[in-house]
Amino acid sequence: MFQATFPSATADPCTTDEMVCNNVLDWTGNERAAQVADLLIGTPLALVGLLLLFLVLRWLLHRLVDRLVSRAEVGVLPARVSRLSLGSLGANKMNRTSQELAVASRRAQRAKTMGSLLKSVITGVLVAVVGTMMLSELGVNVGPILASAGILGVALGFGAQSLVSDFLSGVFMIFEDQYGVGDEVDLGEASGTVEAVSLRVTRLRDVNGTVWYVRNGEIVRVGNMSQNWARTVLDISVAYHEDLARVRRVLEDVAHDLWDDEEYKGVIIEEPSVWGVQELGIDGVVVRVALKTAPLEQWAVAREMRQRIKARFDYEGIEIPLPQRVVWHRDAAAADEAADRAAHEEPTR
Repeated sequence: MFQATFPSATADPCTTDEMVCNNVLDWTGNERAAQVADLLIGTPLALVGLLLLFLVLRWLLHRLVDRLVSRAEVGVLPARVSRLSLGSLGANKMNRTSQELAVASRRAQRAKTMGSLLKSVITGVLVAVVGTMMLSELGVNVGPILASAGILGVALGFGAQSLVSDFLSGVFMIFEDQYGVGDEVDLGEASGTVEAVSLRVTRLRDVNGTVWYVRNGEIVRVGNMSQNWARTVLDISVAYHEDLARVRRVLEDVAHDLWDDEEYKGVIIEEPSVWGVQELGIDGVVVRVALKTAPLEQWAVAREMRQRIKARFDYEGIEIPLPQRVVWHRDAAAADEAADRAAHEEPTR
């Protein structure tokens, strides 16, 4: 497959691009000396030149990628527009600042990941190109190598389609910031906390501690429950005989008490609201309460809200309904009388 070519003594020992060989041949008129000089001086100089070219190109392209990454970390939107877009995330300055820092951190992490990927691709391409040129300088016939590379590429394209799909999906997933390490996500077949993200697979751990490895090419949709902000939505059931206006006032008081609690100042990022009657169920009326929270805090807020609502309902005497059924009872005497009357009645014609 690899064939080294050396010029014979009778043929022209120097090609037009072999400067050392041509100069020595002009000076001495000795073909053998020209060939030896080209082997000892010309070829090493060419290899060193290609190596220096590789290093310079790699350094320049990596510097370009670093500049692009630094610009991507800052963001393309003006600071005023970014603040306006984040204004709905909190009612006070501290909450907005924390959310801006979180968004900036995610943007920086995504930019660094894409920069690392681009640097790896650039290095790989340069190694392949410069390596082939070095082999050509050593006299190796690179034609079979290029042909083999083409055949290998076609074989990989047909035989490793799933692998290519995984890598492309991973690239777009990172570029679009669909999720990152620490996010709580639902990937369809598996859901949990993301522990690691690579170009091929995503590793996450569910609430039971089971670790799931999901190929990026198999992810059809992603539900991210921890990006930028989250929401606690509670459906509270009360009995039908309760005054709904009073129930709504009590729920608003409980939600605002939690909103004013110092322990939850950075957790609940927007004033709570009671949306009203959500459903007229079989056993009672369902009233919905919503609280906007920081990422990954919606479940803790929901548990605290349920505990406080239960205690407040007990204090106010508001009934949380139990399953109810209406049973119609008819005594035996009345049933027998109705049966006799039906048996003796003459059918109407």
